[in-house]
Amino acid sequence: MFDIGFVEILLCAVIALLILGPERLPTAARAAGRWVGGAKRMVSQFNSELDRQLKADELREELRKAGDVSLEDVQKTVRDALAEAEKQEHIIKSGKPSSKQGDDRPPGPPSEKSSDNRS
Repeated sequence: MFDIGFVEILLCAVIALLILGPERLPTAARAAGRWVGGAKRMVSQFNSELDRQLKADELREELRKAGDVSLEDVQKTVRDALAEAEKQEHIIKSGKPSSKQGDDRPPGPPSEKSSDNRS
């Protein structure tokens, strides 16, 4: 990230030792470690929150698309049903029998014209 090598870290440690002295250096190192740890946690939380928001946005988009598709299916079904109803209404008003009416009637009772069964 910062491209800091071993030499740069060693140089910073020597300068800190000269400025702070051997008594205050461990406390300063602990404080710096806490600060770096807090910064890492903050970056990690930010990344996880960003990932959660992106996933939530993707889910919202998928739900919207699914809702649009199902709405279109319902509209198509309703349009087809209305067209069929209008067609049947036109047939009824014009008085023309439908070709399906003869197929839907149940068969009549068998005729008793056969004389073979009588003894």
